[in-house]
Amino acid sequence: MSSIANMGGTEGWGRATAPTPDEPPFAESWEGRAFALTLLTMGRISGRNLDAFRHALGSLDRASYLDDGYYGRWLNAAELMLTESAILAPGTVDARVRANRGESVEVPPAPEQDAKPDYKPTAAGSLRTVEEPPRFAVGDRVLVKDEDPTGHTQLVAYLRGRTGVVTIVQPAALLPDTHAHFLGENAQHVYAVEFDSHDLWGADAESFTLTADMFDSYLEPA
Repeated sequence: MSSIANMGGTEGWGRATAPTPDEPPFAESWEGRAFALTLLTMGRISGRNLDAFRHALGSLDRASYLDDGYYGRWLNAAELMLTESAILAPGTVDARVRANRGESVEVPPAPEQDAKPDYKPTAAGSLRTVEEPPRFAVGDRVLVKDEDPTGHTQLVAYLRGRTGVVTIVQPAALLPDTHAHFLGENAQHVYAVEFDSHDLWGADAESFTLTADMFDSYLEPA
C-alpha cells in the first residue's frame, strides 16, 4: 500500500541535510532507550523481522509518523506491533504514562492470549539462494509494474510505470511484501535498476540518474 512512509519523490518537505561527522547517534538519552525498546519488541514478536517493523511504521497515521520525530515514530510503531500481537491491550501505554504522572487511571489488563505469528525465518539476515537463473541481465531494459499492492511493499510510488536499465544483478533476497506479513520468504532475484531523472519527473527536472534495487516480481521486460 502507499503509506505515509512512501514519501520518496514527493515535494514540500524541505531540503535534505547530511549528518555532521561528530553528530551523536542519539541526540537525547530517550532516543537510545527507544531504539532498544524497538529491538526488544521486534525480537519478542517476530524474531527481528525488520519488514514487519517497516510495515508497522507505514501503518501509522500522519501525526504518529511525522509529529513525534524519528525515534518517536519508532516507539509508535513498536506500540502498534505490541497491540496488534495482543501482547498489550490498546491504550495500555498511554494509561501507564498517566499513572506514572500520578493520575488516577485504570491500566487495561494484558490480553489473556497473545496473537504472535507462528513464523520463523529459514536463516539469519535477508539474503537467500534462488536456484532459478535471473530473468534479467545487465543492460536489459525493464518496466516497473504500475500497481499499488494492498499490503506492505517496497515498490516505491514514483518508480511505478517507469522504465530503467539493469546495471547490477544483486544477490537474491526474501521479499518484504510477504515477509512483513509472516506469509513466507518468497526469495527472489534483486536488480539494481538505473532511471533517468527526466523520465521520472519531466524535462524540467535536474539531470541525474537514480539507481534503485528492485525485486524480480516488481519488473517486466520493457
